[in-house]
Amino acid sequence: MSIVTLHAFNWKYNEIIDSLDSIRHAGYSAILIPPPLYSDPNGDQWWQRYQPKDYRVLLSYLGGKKDLEALIAACHDGSPKIRVYADLVINHMANEAREDHFDFPGKAEIQRYQLEEDLYQENRLYGDLSTGLFSFNDFNHAGEIESWEWSDRGSVQFQNLSGLPDLKDSDWVLNQQHQMVNALVDMGFDGFRVDAIKHITERMIDNVADKPSVRDKFWFGEVLTGSEHDERVFLEPFFQETWMSAYDFPLFHTMRNAFSFGGSLKSLVNPENSGNALPWNRSVTFVVNHDVPHNDGFRSWLFEQQDEHLAHAFILGRDGGVPLIYSDHNESKYEADRNRWLDFYKRPDILGMIKFHNSVHGMPMVMLYESDSLLIFRRGDKGLVAINKSDSSMNAAFSTWGLRNPGKYQDLIHGYSLDLSGNRFSLFIPPRTAQLWLAFD
Repeated sequence: MSIVTLHAFNWKYNEIIDSLDSIRHAGYSAILIPPPLYSDPNGDQWWQRYQPKDYRVLLSYLGGKKDLEALIAACHDGSPKIRVYADLVINHMANEAREDHFDFPGKAEIQRYQLEEDLYQENRLYGDLSTGLFSFNDFNHAGEIESWEWSDRGSVQFQNLSGLPDLKDSDWVLNQQHQMVNALVDMGFDGFRVDAIKHITERMIDNVADKPSVRDKFWFGEVLTGSEHDERVFLEPFFQETWMSAYDFPLFHTMRNAFSFGGSLKSLVNPENSGNALPWNRSVTFVVNHDVPHNDGFRSWLFEQQDEHLAHAFILGRDGGVPLIYSDHNESKYEADRNRWLDFYKRPDILGMIKFHNSVHGMPMVMLYESDSLLIFRRGDKGLVAINKSDSSMNAAFSTWGLRNPGKYQDLIHGYSLDLSGNRFSLFIPPRTAQLWLAFD
């Protein structure tokens, strides 16, 4: 499956509904929404969504259950249909400064449920809100993950992530997670991203994703890795133990190195065969995700802005994987990020790239020219991709075999046109640019 997915990061549900015409026009086939489980309704900070208080309630600063139902209906009923994926947080619960911080949702919340019964019943997903959900014995109590333990799978799975109470894979916890996912499926969700999945045991993953009632949904996990050692310890077991897809961190790091000073685009010729990308049918490709700009420890992973543009041209021009396009509302606390991803989903260059991707989807990818600074490949007989990462203009001659010839092509990024003919063709590519040429009649 290869459908371009919009990561509507920290968008209110009504904002997504209001933007559906432009989302459809842009060519997206799916939307990933933030975690919908109960979090502070007054907490506008993005990280609040990743600290759930109760599985049984759908309510946050972004909206409630009725808003989600309206969103799903609007996505499914319109033409073309858009799939809706929910971000799931099942590794941990919220880190709250209260005496009963291992009781969820806690005595104060249970009282609030009773005092505002209409509100919470309206937003109830499943279960009995008059009783608690989790208590002390439902959590691991092995302490924090220390700096030297981040490469140990056992420590990462059973210890706390940044002070967040770490859930056990006990029968009670698994039963609640199973009920929660089934209720979300009954609402109409088409798939799920599982947050912090390398911190979760195989038993917990199988419990939520490996049941017949949910197996046909699109599942992918955030197996965050930054080195070959991490890939061996976390990513390889994940692929052996599950059938789910995952963020393609190997390709992400390969692209970062390839587009950086001194890197070579040759590493992108066939990255899957060299172990530098995930299998095409289990890969969710990305250039930026929400962890990279918002967490101090990952900001060094950000692409330089023009390299980010070139990398998007690569993942939307290549064959394989599900491209995920991140678009936020200026959540980053860094002034350098101001407006960088605001309305990114409909930026003109991204619109052209998505149109190219959707037009050549399923067509074979054949490399035509490769060097350290320049890649040219075709997609079937009607798509041509050229990426020049250097500071100099380049001319490259290549065989036209397999392309529509003679043919008229348009660059969907810049609007240029060309007439292709003959057995060989020489293409001019300005410095630091990408071209996505599509044949037209």
